[in-house]
Amino acid sequence: MAEETKELSKKTISTIFLVPTLRINRDDLKRNGFINAFTQDKNKLVNYEDVCLLLFKPDKPEVFKDFVDGEYERTLSIIDDYDYGKFTVLVYTLEDYFKKDFELIKQGKYSKCSDEFKEQFPKVIKVMGHNGLFKEEVTLQYRIFNKTEDLQKYWEDKIGVNFKDEYEVWSKFNLEEETLDINKLKELI
Repeated sequence: MAEETKELSKKTISTIFLVPTLRINRDDLKRNGFINAFTQDKNKLVNYEDVCLLLFKPDKPEVFKDFVDGEYERTLSIIDDYDYGKFTVLVYTLEDYFKKDFELIKQGKYSKCSDEFKEQFPKVIKVMGHNGLFKEEVTLQYRIFNKTEDLQKYWEDKIGVNFKDEYEVWSKFNLEEETLDINKLKELI
């Protein structure tokens, strides 16, 4: 069971690098039961190109409906929504302007992304500490883009190899992990 929970809570690369470019308020995502993001849906007959699929399991349908309606008003990039029982998928197109950067993300070349793309991500965010107080923490994206020392050390310890400049500090994009399979997900929840 612990392994299943770990599997479910593992953020996809789509969640880490694509969702922030959609400019959706983080609190709105949490409040509405956001689970993860994907680039494809295994069970959908229509597969969109250059999209980000956001999977939700909302616990307050009326609040979620207001959120979805607000998204259709806020942005033209939301192009579809559909349900799998208690789950809902929102489909957003990705900005053409960052197409080269999205390709670099898919190739696992995070540090090669443009400065303009990197600027879409904050350097620090406020997180709740163990003592119930907020503290500032350097974001994961910033650490990955800049190959920070702590991530280099993490990988050196984990795989027992000395870090080289040409190495990236995050795993490569894996299409299987970035493809929504609602049947597999239902087994975990």
